[in-house]
Amino acid sequence: MDKKNYLPIIDANFNRCKEGLRVAEDIFRFALKDDQLRKKIRNYRHKIVGLVEPVLIREAIRERDSMQDLGKKLDSLENKRDGLFDVLYLNLQRGKESLRVLEEFSKITDKKNTAKLKNLRYRIYDLEKEIILKWPSLSDTRHTDSR
Repeated sequence: MDKKNYLPIIDANFNRCKEGLRVAEDIFRFALKDDQLRKKIRNYRHKIVGLVEPVLIREAIRERDSMQDLGKKLDSLENKRDGLFDVLYLNLQRGKESLRVLEEFSKITDKKNTAKLKNLRYRIYDLEKEIILKWPSLSDTRHTDSR
């Protein structure tokens, strides 16, 4: 398979993962004022940057064609957020899903980081549980923020 075919996949998922974790980080920074969780998420976000080879990202950016991206149009599910919990939960899902894609493509591009990406994905799974245990009332914000 030609590298040009999968570089945009790596580029999109690298960006998606960082963006999703940044949204979660900012929720803990500004809305919930939980510096411990903010720092943990920030650390994960920075690890992703270190794991995805900078040279590969530069190559991937050269192949980017945002204007022709078939997935750039918002669909009805992307527009639905009922509160802070939804925003946090959905962005953590973006992070995990993107990490899985990056993990799979690292098997082609950078085998030495495959296990590290997988480990990081599992850390995000644990982070979700930690958030729910620490902030059980957060899920109550689901239908109250939009009122």
